[in-house]
This record gives sequence, structure tokens and C-alpha cells, in this order.
Amino acid sequence: MLNGVDPSDTKKAQKAAGTPETETFEAIAREWHTKFSASWAASHGNKIIRRLELYVFPWLGGRPIRSITAPDLLMVLRRIEAKGTLETAHRTQQNCGQVFRYAVATARAERDPSGDLRGAIPPASGKHMATMTDPKEIAGLLSSIDDYRGSIVTRCALQLAPLVFVRPGELRHAEWSEFNFDTAEWRIPPEKMKAGVLHIVPLSKQALDVLREIQPLTGHGRYVFPNPRTGSRPMSSNAILSALRRMGFAKDEMSGHGFRSMASTLLNEQGWNRDAIERQLSHAERNSVRAAYNYAEFMPERKKMMQVWADYLDGLKAGGAVVLPFKRAKR
Repeated sequence: MLNGVDPSDTKKAQKAAGTPETETFEAIAREWHTKFSASWAASHGNKIIRRLELYVFPWLGGRPIRSITAPDLLMVLRRIEAKGTLETAHRTQQNCGQVFRYAVATARAERDPSGDLRGAIPPASGKHMATMTDPKEIAGLLSSIDDYRGSIVTRCALQLAPLVFVRPGELRHAEWSEFNFDTAEWRIPPEKMKAGVLHIVPLSKQALDVLREIQPLTGHGRYVFPNPRTGSRPMSSNAILSALRRMGFAKDEMSGHGFRSMASTLLNEQGWNRDAIERQLSHAERNSVRAAYNYAEFMPERKKMMQVWADYLDGLKAGGAVVLPFKRAKR
């Protein structure tokens, strides 16, 4: 017996209902997970199936998926909510929705009832920019990005994002004229920056490699990452998030903005000069006059930091060869 549910009772109910075992919620969920988990980070896939095993299968797993209604699913989510783990409740709802939509696509369900529950569970407290800071999860994310099978433009944007950790809007509006391969710098003009000040991004060898890969494809135009429908506009504001979702990362697990939070958290933990980190993140300087003259502040350290950061990410992706913290930078 699991969580008060006797498996034999579930099987009896299935037999009485004449429902093939392949059409139960659990069977379809496991089929969906097997089909798509190959393109996810292993840790991400494990979290999803464990979440379903703990919170959904004991109550809905043996039910014919066609028979499950929004109130049935809400009952399961309320149990999670009662424990005070609202983020888990929302993620479970999202995962169930993915299973239902897969069942609809494979002609074993008529609709996705999870959509009827928007607003039924309170939002998690506090504003949360979804990110990852666990080295193993980051390694899985980076590997998934490299294996992304969608647009090459989107893949390159995803590969560059953790190496430069600029704001999503700054990344997608990047123009070829702003890059200098000789000095290994990306100079973002003031009008594009939140603080209204020129921002310099030192480019690691890895970042330059990404740019060289995409240059033959988009280098003749204005934008590094153009819109696929028209080169006169940059890529969509939803392109990065949509790609992360297609790779299996829920929007509250990783976001386009999350690459900034990832870098900020780990660089601070690993001992780099906080002022250099803040300057590289282009966080607004309270004194606007000082900000205008300090866009290149801490530049030698920032250049070193960006290359070591890129090497660190490569080490994670290669299998954790350098999962140890950075050697602390001299202050």
C-alpha cells in the first residue's frame, strides 16, 4: 500500500472499468517521460518523474486519463499546497498539463483539464527569477543547450547567454557592429542599456567561438540573432524561454534572466570582487555622473573573470572536471 492507496484496488477498478492499462494516467505519464527525457538534463528528468510518483500517481495514476477532471487534479494539488510548497504545486500542475496534452496528441484524451485551474493555487511568495546554481543542474542545462535541435540562431543565443549574462533584451538586440573580434569586446551602446550608459562585455574564447559559428549565417545582416521571418527585426522576446520549455525546463525552473542570477550567485560564492561582478552585470550606478565615466571600471579583472567563468562552465559540461570553486581572485 502506498500513501493509503492499495495497488490491487486500483487494478480491480481498472478491470471493472474495462480500461487498458496503457490508457491510465500513470502509464501515459511514464510513456511521455521516456519519450522526452532523453533531451532533458538527467537531474531535471529525475525531478519530474519523482514529483509525479510522490504527489500524483498514488491518487490519479491508476485512473483512466479520459476520466480525470479539473476538480480531481485540484484535489491532488491542494494536498501539496497544504504542505506549504507552492512552487512544487505549480510545477506539478505544469507537468500534469504536459502529460494531458501528450495524451490528447496521441488520441487517448480529449482535453487538458489543467488549464481550467489557472489561478486556483496561490502564487509562490516573492518575485522569483528562475535560475540554476547547482553545478550538476547547470551541467545538464548546458548539455541540453548544445543538443538543442531547433533553430541554429536560437541555439547560438542560448549558448552565448551564460557566457555574457546580459539582460535577455540586450542579448536579442545584439548587432554585429557592436562586436570587435580583435579586442574581444562587445560594446552595447547607452540607448540599449537600462542605466543609459555604455556597457562593455569582455568576450571569452568560448563566446567568440559561438559568434564565429553563427556569423556566416547572420553576419550579412544587422542583428546577430534575427527574427526568422524578417532580418530587419531581432529574435522574439519569447524565443529563449520557448526553447527552454521545449527542452523540458519549466518557466519557474529556468528563465532567460536566470543566466544573470546564475553567474551573480556563483561568482560571488567563488570569491570574485563584488564590485567587478556588479559592474559586469551592469547594475545601475546610483550616481549617474560617476556611472558615465566608470563603464570600464575593473576591466582587467572583468576580462579575467569572464574567461575563467567560461572555462568553469566548459568543465561542468565536460563532466564536472572543475566543479570545485574558482581560485579566489585577488582583491
